[in-house]
Amino acid sequence: MSTNLEVGIVGLPNVGKSTLFNAITRAGAEAANYPFCTIEPNVGVVDVPDERLGRLTDMYRPKRTIPAAMRFVDIAGLVEGAAQGEGLGNKFLAHIRQVDAVAQVVRCFADDNITHVAGSIDPVRDIEIINTELCLADLETVEKRIERVQKMLKGGDKKAQAELEALKSVKHALENGQPARRVVHDGDMADLLRDLFLLTLKPTLFVANVSEQEAADSSANPHVAKVREYAAQEGAEVIVVSAKVESEIAELPDDEAREFLADLGLAESGLDKLIRASFKLLGLMTFFTAGEQEVRAWTIVRGTKAPQAAGKIHTDIERGFIRAEIVSYDDLIAAGSHNAAKEKGLVRLEGKEYVMQDGDVTYFRFNV
Repeated sequence: MSTNLEVGIVGLPNVGKSTLFNAITRAGAEAANYPFCTIEPNVGVVDVPDERLGRLTDMYRPKRTIPAAMRFVDIAGLVEGAAQGEGLGNKFLAHIRQVDAVAQVVRCFADDNITHVAGSIDPVRDIEIINTELCLADLETVEKRIERVQKMLKGGDKKAQAELEALKSVKHALENGQPARRVVHDGDMADLLRDLFLLTLKPTLFVANVSEQEAADSSANPHVAKVREYAAQEGAEVIVVSAKVESEIAELPDDEAREFLADLGLAESGLDKLIRASFKLLGLMTFFTAGEQEVRAWTIVRGTKAPQAAGKIHTDIERGFIRAEIVSYDDLIAAGSHNAAKEKGLVRLEGKEYVMQDGDVTYFRFNV
């Protein structure tokens, strides 16, 4: 499975989506540093912040350090009627279909100079406008599939009954403006519906965009409270950012950015929080390779076995996989060096069935 996974940034016009995406793009390193073929103008690639990488670099003193990377896609603004092709509706729905997860930006700040497309600040209404369009698009997909499955049932296909029941419960939710992810919790049901690529089944988090003054503390903001309440209904995470602050940070060198954040009372940028939350949302984790030449973070999907993790480095290593020599990051740091960890019996040899753990520092033995 590819781990060049993408998070689509969506939102109504004038909610701060483009400001946030521009901050992401400016904060990102040059596309040439990353192993992706082509980076289109609407894709931002950013480093995944991970303090473990810095500590491994201090330990190994390599010639280069390479962080894990995340891709964010700026998706055309949406208007009511997108499901009927209004505005850039068809383009919006096509783009959202291609991403793996969604970060929905909602406006939680007042500013007389920036008009809201609906005339007032109401983030829950904004979320529901987007959800309604996605639900309508999914409803069309589900209804077409129900017709096909009913024909399969008449033809004696016994497996079709379970799928039909799953489809009907999703249809009921969609008709009531509920995203499919609110009813699909069971693994078997998700498997039955996977091929439909439903838009409202995509993992989603909400980005509450607040004013510069509330970047460090938004606890008194009633709009943020409403977004949190709404998100809790589907177990979604809410990240509070000030897109204005993020766009200012993106223009500064690292040391000045840290100073600026400290002045605002922030331990880290909202962008770092968003990247980390998106990484988690996609079900990703990191393992490391470390040596004199290079310390590097590799991105894999949770549940990946050792040979497939080796394949992220090179297909030959997966093909000729013998063993993985592994020490957990925490054990390595506690021991102080790889040799010390080895002496204490903390370095393990794992075979083909080993499921990689977040933070594994790994050397793959292979023969081709």
